[in-house]
Amino acid sequence: MERHRLLYAGLGLALAALVALVIALGPEGERASFPDPLERVFPLPGDTVVRQTAIEVELPVGYTLDLVVDGRPIPAVEMSVTPSTGVWRWQPAPGASAEQWSPGDHTVTIRWDRATGRPDPGEFTWEFRVT
Repeated sequence: MERHRLLYAGLGLALAALVALVIALGPEGERASFPDPLERVFPLPGDTVVRQTAIEVELPVGYTLDLVVDGRPIPAVEMSVTPSTGVWRWQPAPGASAEQWSPGDHTVTIRWDRATGRPDPGEFTWEFRVT
């Protein structure tokens, strides 16, 4: 009988430790809010990221995107888009508009509009830091 009590006590402590760990390592703060129809950006505003990071923007299917990084327009041919999901991606690379991220703060501006139908233009600007 004593063995079962020890087992239950150990399981209880393990569960309490797991809950504490999830709370300690879970995301803090509020989820970033974006203007409609913008669904997601990465890196998030205020993030600190590594130099290999790519910019990702998610819009509804059927939107076009213009990307400006640190005041420099990025040609559409340098961006990749997955039309079925509306995810746009750009990353510095040799021979591109920017060959690599420099350490420090970077500003990204995106402008979008519907490709067909009624116009739905918008713009969003954010900053992140590269280490």
